[in-house]
Amino acid sequence: MIEGYMTVSEAAEKWSINKRTVQIMCADNKIDGVSRFGRSWAIPSDAERPDDKRVKTGIYKDWRKK
Repeated sequence: MIEGYMTVSEAAEKWSINKRTVQIMCADNKIDGVSRFGRSWAIPSDAERPDDKRVKTGIYKDWRKK
């Protein structure tokens, strides 16, 4: 890969998340400085892992059963 950048696989291993999750973060432009080269993503080596905005409190659990 290009010096100063890492691949999706390397970012997934570094941040301990799935490769698909990193791909989605790249597509949604949640990672600063990410670039696309053909079918591959180039993520800066010093990029921070974005915050996970999914609901983890359980507030929406069984909301239809009220």
